[in-house]
Amino acid sequence: MSVSPVKRQKMESALDQLKHHTTVVADTGDFNAIDEYKPLDATTNPSLILAAAQMPAYQELVDDAVAYGKKLGGSEEEQIKNACDKLFVLFGAEILKRIPGRVSTEVDARLSFDKEGMIQRARRLIDLYKEAGIGKDRILIKLSSTWEGIQAGKVLEAEYGIHCNMTLLFSFAQAVACAEAGVTLISPFVGRILDWYVANGDKKAYEPSEDPGVKSVTKIYNYYKKFGYKTIVMGASFRNTGEIKALTGCDYLTISPKLLAELSKEYVKLTPTLSVKEAQACELEKIHLDEKAFRWHHNEDQMAVEKLSDGIRKFAADAIKLERMLKVDVISCCLLS
Repeated sequence: MSVSPVKRQKMESALDQLKHHTTVVADTGDFNAIDEYKPLDATTNPSLILAAAQMPAYQELVDDAVAYGKKLGGSEEEQIKNACDKLFVLFGAEILKRIPGRVSTEVDARLSFDKEGMIQRARRLIDLYKEAGIGKDRILIKLSSTWEGIQAGKVLEAEYGIHCNMTLLFSFAQAVACAEAGVTLISPFVGRILDWYVANGDKKAYEPSEDPGVKSVTKIYNYYKKFGYKTIVMGASFRNTGEIKALTGCDYLTISPKLLAELSKEYVKLTPTLSVKEAQACELEKIHLDEKAFRWHHNEDQMAVEKLSDGIRKFAADAIKLERMLKVDVISCCLLS
């Protein structure tokens, strides 16, 4: 329904209304988008950093990261690895100058099945932030929601006080295991769930309230609130503003610049669809998942199994592309020195 120009002047945009009910997070590595939409927090991943690192505006950060890797020395592979970690932190540090909250920085997806490797890499990233004068209270370390990733998150939270954001989350089993591990935040992927159902089913379009991704996040949110889990639910990976509006009231939503722009130009009344009160009235049964039960329940969800493995492969592929880009710069730097 269109809104008259007079009413539009008096009404807040959908984005501004959303901010009253949900913490809005920018899903980007682009500083300009963060400046424009003023989110509380921001999230990054290898794909976003790869895209941003190829923009001329951010070449100085790439150069600084390469110089850092070269300064530490070691083999070419070690220099590139150190440059890559430094680049993630440099982007995170710049983002933190623009937001009041926290930034999420991702551990290499190729470590998704290596609990100790993830713990070590997470601590390394936190150390790099510390060198930059940034405390761990402003960082969320992103880990893949594999069983190993969830257990790494449990250790990082309990033993090191490092806050974790569990990403690539598609199944209810993953959500339950994350809550039991006591991690700070989860990022269930709404749009990628929808993608799978559209690709593998007869139905090619869904109303927002019937969107499989929206229904998944709604169930997780209700479960967490009913049983008093402190883990934050942050819906992610949206395909349209309908999905976002259907999750009004969710703890956090991380949204791409494109969809933030669309929401800022929409003038429709938003009312919360999720609430703690309604969640506590839901008829849900509390469950416990050890490793065997987790693997079985997750395996029973074909969509989740396929999207988790696909997501890990895609993030790993972009991490490799980023390393190749940095390798060219490392080699150039060596030839010039």
